[in-house]
Amino acid sequence: MIREQPAWLDATTYPFSSNYVDLPDGRMHYVDEGQGETLLMLHGTPTWSFLYRHLITGLSDRYRVIAPDHLGFGLSDKPEGYSYRPEDHARNLTALIQKLDLRDITLVVHDFGGPIGLSYALDHPENVKRLIIFNTWMWPLQDDAQIVRAGRLLGSGFGRMLCMRFNIEVNVIMPYAFGQRAKFTPVIKSQYRGPSQDATTREAIWVFARELLGSQSWYTSLWEKRAALQDIPTLLLWGMKDRVIRPHYLTRWQTALPDAQTITFAETGHYVQEEQGVALVPIIADFIASTDG
Repeated sequence: MIREQPAWLDATTYPFSSNYVDLPDGRMHYVDEGQGETLLMLHGTPTWSFLYRHLITGLSDRYRVIAPDHLGFGLSDKPEGYSYRPEDHARNLTALIQKLDLRDITLVVHDFGGPIGLSYALDHPENVKRLIIFNTWMWPLQDDAQIVRAGRLLGSGFGRMLCMRFNIEVNVIMPYAFGQRAKFTPVIKSQYRGPSQDATTREAIWVFARELLGSQSWYTSLWEKRAALQDIPTLLLWGMKDRVIRPHYLTRWQTALPDAQTITFAETGHYVQEEQGVALVPIIADFIASTDG
């Protein structure tokens, strides 16, 4: 089934063919470009596969790059009444990997894509060849006072109203999390506003805000299994001006994965893929080459 692209989509910045896979709860959209080893790129909130456009373009000449949109985000279905909890997105990811028969995956994760994607790596380490981790977490967040305050506010009825009526995630929180806000241009902002133009399309974004605290038991279960990741070659790419997932999160990753390579970006915020763009391409290609075989 071919779907017409929405009017808001800018084909000059997102020039990729759309693919869909039918899941029990809805149709998931994904980009599938290039051939070779598989790079699977997972977004968080309030983003979608658009976040990875520079990496898709820059790496698909030598690798197969797949970037899905979680249900409720981007060009995927936004089924009414779906839970949208991160643990349910993790089950959808496993279904996608199985349906596409993906093998020896290089898993690229960011934000909520971290726990969602790394849950697969924990359960299937034999099928994950490498990890590339941008600003994210995989542990319960109740010890971070800033996250607790934000989670309580955004997860409340008032927070739901701010999300549903005013799209606070895209309009306020996203620019706040940039290190260099000038890079969050009107064109780019329009592509993040596009999939969530009204309250009926913002449920998943609000649920993710609620589940910063609501999915603590699931995060705990992931963190307890973290040793399963230690033998997987890992690259940590971290924006040090992130006001949300702050530098001490990087320190925790480095402690948990002592053999991981780390590259930091002093003036970059949460959305490293936006602020660094094509500059990430040779870094990732060199990491893949250095861990090949």
